[in-house]
Parts: sequence; C-alpha cells; structure tokens
Amino acid sequence: MKRPSAQPTSVAGALRLCFPALAVLAFLSFALPAHGITSCDPRAFGAKADGATKDSVAIQKAIDACSAEGGGTVTLRAGTYLSAPIVLKSNVTLHLDKGATLLGSPDHADYPAKTEFREPGLQSLISAKGASNIAITGEGTVDGNGATWWAMARAIKDTGILGSDHPRPRLVVLEHCKHVLLDGVTFQNSPMWQIVPYYSDDVVIRNVRVLAPPHAPNTDAIDPFSSTNVLIDHVFADVGDDDIAIKSGAISSPGPDSPSANITIRDCTFLHGHGVSVGSELAGGAQNILVERVKMDGTDNGIRVKANRDRGNDVSHIVFRDMQIKNVKYGLIISEYYPKVFPQPGEKAQPIGRLTPHFHDITVENVTITNAKIAGAIIGLPEVPMPGIVLNHVSISAQKGMVIGYAQVTAKDFHVIAQDGPGITQTTGAKLTTTR
Repeated sequence: MKRPSAQPTSVAGALRLCFPALAVLAFLSFALPAHGITSCDPRAFGAKADGATKDSVAIQKAIDACSAEGGGTVTLRAGTYLSAPIVLKSNVTLHLDKGATLLGSPDHADYPAKTEFREPGLQSLISAKGASNIAITGEGTVDGNGATWWAMARAIKDTGILGSDHPRPRLVVLEHCKHVLLDGVTFQNSPMWQIVPYYSDDVVIRNVRVLAPPHAPNTDAIDPFSSTNVLIDHVFADVGDDDIAIKSGAISSPGPDSPSANITIRDCTFLHGHGVSVGSELAGGAQNILVERVKMDGTDNGIRVKANRDRGNDVSHIVFRDMQIKNVKYGLIISEYYPKVFPQPGEKAQPIGRLTPHFHDITVENVTITNAKIAGAIIGLPEVPMPGIVLNHVSISAQKGMVIGYAQVTAKDFHVIAQDGPGITQTTGAKLTTTR
C-alpha cells in the first residue's frame, strides 16, 4: 500500500486508501450544527456555575430553547456547572469555553434508570437519541465525578457490566444519532465507559482528551458500538480500561446485532489503559477498520482483537499500521478465548453457531513493539482457524515470545526477540509462512 502525500479528510477517504473496494461508501459531510442561528446561555435560565447549585434544569432549558429555534449553540462560560443528566437535541452544539466544567452530580439518585444497550442501565451525564447534527466542542471539561461509583464497583462484583443488577452511568452516550462532532473538549472521570456512539453514523471525535485514574474500573475512553463511518483523530487517552474498544452486540446476545464498520483511528496517543481493542463483545461483527500512526506507552496491551464463542461474528478487513508501542504487558493479541488469551490444554472443536467468531484478513504492518512482557498470541478456534493474518515489517522485543495456533499467518520482515525462550512458538493448527 502506497501512502499518499496528503492525508484523507474523512472516514470514507481514509478507508478507501486502506480498502479500495469500498466504492459503496457515500460522501460523508460531517455537517456541523448551524452555530449562528441561535445562541443560548444557561445563565439566562438560572444557571449559577458555582459548583454547588445544580444547573441541569437551566442547561436543559437552554438546549430546548435552541432546539425550538431550529438549532444553535449552548455555551457554558467559565465556571463549574454541577449537573444531573442532560439531553442534546438535533442541530444543537454544546460549547464549553476554556475554564468551564460540566460536573456530574455526586447524587446517584440523579441518574434515572433506563434501558440502555438492551440492558438495564442508568442515564448518562450527556445523551442524545435519534438526533442529527449535534456537537460537543470547546476547551472546557466534562467530568463524570465518578469516584463514588468506582468505590461501589470495587465493592460489588461485576458492577456496571451489561446485565448487572448494579449498573453505572456512562459519561456520553449517543444513540442512533447521525452527523456528530466531538472536538477539543476534555472528557474525564466517568463512572464507567466515557464516550459511546451506539448505533450511530458519521461520527467525528477529534482533538479530545479522555482521562481517568489508571485503576478506575471500566473507564474505557471511546467505545464505538455497532456504529459506522467513525473517525477518531488526534485523541489523547489515559484511562483505566480500553483506550479504544470497538464493540457490536452483547455477550450471549439473542440478536439481531449490527456490525461496527468503516472506522478510522489515527494520530492518537495512549498511556494508561488496555490499548486498542476490537471486541470483546462482537455479536454483530466488525469490518473495515484502520488504525494508523498511534503511539502507546504503558498500556496493559497494545493491539488486541478479542472475542469468544459466546460473543462473536465476522471480524475482518482490519489494518493496524505505522504504530509505536512500548512498555506493555501484551504486545499483539488476536485471540478468540477472551477473557483468557490461550485455550485450555486439550482444546477441542465445538459446534459452529451464530456467535462463533470468524476472524480473518487482519493486517499488522510497520509496527514496533518494545519492552513488552509477552510478545503476544495469534490463536484461533479449532473449529474455525483464522486465515489471512498478515504481518509485514513487525518487530517485537519482549520477555516472552509469540504463540501462534489455529491460524494461517503470512509474515515479511517479522522479528520477535524474547529474553526467555523462543521468539515464536507454533502450536496445533499454526501455519506460518515467512519471507524477508
């Protein structure tokens, strides 16, 4: 693949460079709300921005007023706006000036119960449903104030996990939305996942920071969930779970589930977190994903494509390229045994069902991984071995080496240097073809 001199300016453009066959992709406008139509100041509706008074009613009134005029911008000027959940509406931009913080209420009762992702959940601090041309912009901060929720999660097993009796709210959930922009804002300290486009299309997330303490449970930075035509560009993430996790469908989902598709992640930097993940919940599948020019330092994992027999589908046409990864636990994992990496001894083939994962056509190229504890694993299922795994110009240095099993891997200029044991171990079902 020859890289062009100019970088693509849309998800469609980026994906066409990687997947030329995607001629069906329509032009993506990434239209912004009409900023000049109406300007709505929550202070005019009673907001105090003093960090003590709950301003959610005033902010919602400002959003509703702009919406009633056909759209506009709701501006949070400098100050701290303590808030229960608010709902964005079509053609409305929520703009946070420098020094402005939207701070989630610490009162758990302020987050109403709702069905979210087809499971019992709680309303997120910012949400939108069925909206189009919406944006969250500026130099301010959206803070989920999640410390008390994290304490609950540590005290009660599986708190917040899909299907749990003790759900936690997310920070931003955009459900069945179109033409979405998140630009410039810092998102931090969510009780759980931080930014979730759910069944949404034409989403741009750029120039944002997503933060949480390294041990804050389940604080994924960005989780595109059954969403399409998504661009994640120049994002800095330092969180307690996946920096990016592409999802589609729940564990043991009865269906139907839509795939996540046509997603570009580029020019990002990730520190604490679990790296870039496709999965683990992939009951709808995932296709046409490009991850390029991403740097990671100190993430638990680097590149990870993960599922299991209870949450899989077609996962294909994925490219990771031009990446620098260092100081991680696992460098490269492509495995269908999540939450484990390796199968149990004596693993046998099982019947193929609707949720059996099918990983294929995954390329890793121009990637350097240094100072990993474990180089990684590429391990498929005995009933559905993984074809079309390509490693080009990949260099890994680690304490322990790479394991390959039930996978057809073609490699060029692929090197694994392990301090302990062999660099590459082939187990049952492995077919590794290497060239220089």
